[in-house]
Amino acid sequence: MTDKTKIAAQFIQAIPHAKALGLQLTHIGHGEAEIIMPYNEALIGDPKTGVIHGGAVSAMMDTCAGAAVMSHPAAPGGTATIDLRIDYMRAATPGQAITTKAECYHITRSVAFVRATATDEDTDRPVATASGAFTVEKR
Repeated sequence: MTDKTKIAAQFIQAIPHAKALGLQLTHIGHGEAEIIMPYNEALIGDPKTGVIHGGAVSAMMDTCAGAAVMSHPAAPGGTATIDLRIDYMRAATPGQAITTKAECYHITRSVAFVRATATDEDTDRPVATASGAFTVEKR
């Protein structure tokens, strides 16, 4: 793991909302990141169905996308979200963990562009997709 990747991983582990959501970084490097959020009854948005709240999914996707930017070889350091569009495709299945995979696919001098997908155990049908723009820290 490169120093930049280690820094990104440490940053994710230090974010209070990442801890509260139980986010687990499972892969990071070369502009890619993967985070798992275990099912947690405290994050349920609808008690009748047991479905995880969309805000938890949104925060997870934002965090994963930022980690992908930080681990990109052309990114000099930290980042912040400029814009993030999330399309919710379906409710995550109650009782299942949600996994987000993000890819930083292009970087300019000041902006990084990212795509992300969140799935539960049914990996053929996304829970949500996202596309966003993130700041690129000046050197």
